[in-house]
Amino acid sequence: MVTLIVTDPLTGIAMAGMDPVSYFTEPAPMSGVSDYEYIWQNVPWHFATAANRDIFVSAPEIYAPQFGGHDVTGVSRGFVADSDPYFYAVFKQRLYLFYSAANREAFLLSPDATGRTAEEKWPELSKNLSIN
Repeated sequence: MVTLIVTDPLTGIAMAGMDPVSYFTEPAPMSGVSDYEYIWQNVPWHFATAANRDIFVSAPEIYAPQFGGHDVTGVSRGFVADSDPYFYAVFKQRLYLFYSAANREAFLLSPDATGRTAEEKWPELSKNLSIN
């Protein structure tokens, strides 16, 4: 089953437990912990600190990965694919996740065009995804 927000298949946690705010505030992303959990869009998200959780709660649409964490390069090509939170880019203050380093590199060659195409295709692609 492909879900609207990519979650770990064993735990059901978004971004394999990585703290989405840390991608914006730290030199490298940090693992979250269950002590700082927040449920958003029926999915548990973990954070490294209470402060990061509170930042996310105030504006989840800013800090959550675009396209529910699905690989933006895949979305731009017309399909949904899970992502690996270790393959990422922050571009124009938005977090993008990728299936592979190659997909991240493809995005970085033309991020504006890839993002625009993904935005156009996402509404149709996301209609068929199940709510977590």
